[in-house]
Amino acid sequence: MSATRSVPFFDYPRVYTDEREALLSIIDDVGRRGAFIMQRDLEEFEQALCGYTGAQHAVGVANATDGLELAWMSLDLRPGEEVIISSHTMLATASAIVTVGGTPVPVELGEDNLIDPEALAAAVGPRTVGIMPTQLNGRTCDMDPIMDTAHKHGLFVVEDAAQALGSRFKGQHAGTFGHAAAFSFFPAKVLGCLGDGGGVVTDDAQLFDRIYQLHDHGRDTSGETRSWGRNSRLDNLQAAILNYRLESYADVIERRRTIAGRYQELLGDVEQLRLPPAPDANPDHFDVYQNYELEADRRDELKEHLAASGIGTLIQWGGKAVHQWERLGFNVRLPKTERFFERCLMLPINMFISDEDVEYVASTIRSFYLS
Repeated sequence: MSATRSVPFFDYPRVYTDEREALLSIIDDVGRRGAFIMQRDLEEFEQALCGYTGAQHAVGVANATDGLELAWMSLDLRPGEEVIISSHTMLATASAIVTVGGTPVPVELGEDNLIDPEALAAAVGPRTVGIMPTQLNGRTCDMDPIMDTAHKHGLFVVEDAAQALGSRFKGQHAGTFGHAAAFSFFPAKVLGCLGDGGGVVTDDAQLFDRIYQLHDHGRDTSGETRSWGRNSRLDNLQAAILNYRLESYADVIERRRTIAGRYQELLGDVEQLRLPPAPDANPDHFDVYQNYELEADRRDELKEHLAASGIGTLIQWGGKAVHQWERLGFNVRLPKTERFFERCLMLPINMFISDEDVEYVASTIRSFYLS
């Protein structure tokens, strides 16, 4: 089959070219002011991030992985202590725990493909000190039973909310349930900058102070060195770009939800697929659709069929769950998660694809299964 239309999975040049004039203006303004490191643009973005999420404190950091590490360092995670995670997550979730000295304990996914609260509760043991739920693909976990387990056992909760800025559960923003959370502003994120970037939020003033010191060589907000730290500061230019993009963020989310709804309309009757929840499927959840990850029969053949039709897709994280990277020391079987990774596939969902692109993707999928 020859491609008749091109629908990239993600068109990275358009992150810049679609807003080139506005971005050049921001770059010129920051450059003319010499405002390169920790200037008012960063402070304004941190305040805006608090205002948007409802968190009390925010720290712009170099990337979300650093943010998770700084959170666990600030909570004094120690060697031998365990943190429970979903195995359906980026390896960075686990590596942040390992880097600080702890041990990640991956567990099964549930019906929503996020961490299974029952599996989480069953995994709590004498060395468990924390839980790190991943708010994945723009959806927030069912946080009620997760927080119940945390409160019952006195566990720390750090949310990996890298993919979930703006996502809500029962009206509460992802990232505001636990002790702290990290967001990613990688260019392909719903809110992305022109490089790596991240943010940490917390409601705990003491935890904020500790995270702040760690991210800036041990200096507190007054510039006084209080402890050992490192350099993990969000670049001021990226903060200025994020400030600009946050202003139209609601429109971006609405467009993604519209695309997800259209996929549901066009593919919901294809029995060989299991789609993610539709935008209005559950009033407890407000999803921002960072990704549109479905399950598909004959997944690899479907991927090839779509590629031949000019449609980009993605099997996330090399097609492996965290626990399947055996060279990293994992020795556990999680059958539900492993079955999911045999079937998962991401379709294009971003601001660069048109309604006609969505219809083309859906019709190509339908032709594969139904012709």
